[in-house]
Amino acid sequence: MGSGDARQNSVRTTKDRNSEERSEQIASHLTRDPSDSIAYRRFLHVRAYVVMTKPRVMELLLVTTVPTMVLAHGGLPNLSLIVVTLIGGAASSGSASAFNMYLDRDMDARMRRTSGRPLVTGEVTPRCGLIFAWLLAISSTVWFWWLVNYLAAVLSVSAILWYVVVYTILLKRRTEQNIVWGGIAGCFPAVIGWASGTGTVAWPAVILFLVIFFWTPAHYWPLSVKYGEDYRRVGVPMLGAVHGIEHVAKRVIAYAVVTVMTSILLIPIAGMSWTYAMVAVVGGAWFVWEALRLQAAARRAEAAARPMRMFVVSNAYLALLFAAVAIDTLMKYRLS
Repeated sequence: MGSGDARQNSVRTTKDRNSEERSEQIASHLTRDPSDSIAYRRFLHVRAYVVMTKPRVMELLLVTTVPTMVLAHGGLPNLSLIVVTLIGGAASSGSASAFNMYLDRDMDARMRRTSGRPLVTGEVTPRCGLIFAWLLAISSTVWFWWLVNYLAAVLSVSAILWYVVVYTILLKRRTEQNIVWGGIAGCFPAVIGWASGTGTVAWPAVILFLVIFFWTPAHYWPLSVKYGEDYRRVGVPMLGAVHGIEHVAKRVIAYAVVTVMTSILLIPIAGMSWTYAMVAVVGGAWFVWEALRLQAAARRAEAAARPMRMFVVSNAYLALLFAAVAIDTLMKYRLS
């Protein structure tokens, strides 16, 4: 038998084996317990509602709320207070995200990045999505009011209103400054964390609020470069969609520098020690350096620039900075 015949027989054998495997899979699917498919559909339905809360956005809640609570308390707060605050914050953040998806569903359907969202695919109907958003908003407000304090509840409502009304409705489709002012919504977890344990908002909380405020454009604008075509398709004037990457890089540098300068203000205002100071200075230098690298790459050739590297670095920087807030405070507490 020639080599050609051998290859043909090998191909036929492979095809036959694949056909048998597919038949077994179909037979297995047809004979599966119907309750399994019902359970799986329920899982997908629940997952669709979870997706509406934008779990990755909630990471900011965890990164900023707990360290701020530690700083406000001067040590580790009561565990139950931490859990209660995080649950309320997650519901509040999820409500804002669900409202956002409801209002932006027409636009999301035309963008590749968001075309798989539940209100676009039909996994969740607009009516159910809107009800879900309201339920989360009401429950988070009541939760904060009864289990934390009234100030945390007021700040939670303010965060929802800012993200939904100011950012999503008023700014997002109208100005390239949308993420600058709309990003204020993401600053609220820091002051909510402070208020949950003290019932007040003091200067250290304001500084951390401002750190997130200045960090947000430097964090998000590189992402807007990557998805610039999507934003241009739907007419949203994100900075990366209306300007070239070199212009974006210059703005990122400016906001990165101001972010680092603001973070250093926490040292005298909150009495931070060398642990936080080292992270603020060294981590801040890394943050600014990456912004400078983005600009240098953009000047050489736009195709060589890697905006998502800056996006990832910005996440790591903020996480390290707030971790340093908690570690510094806990170290001083143990030594006192």
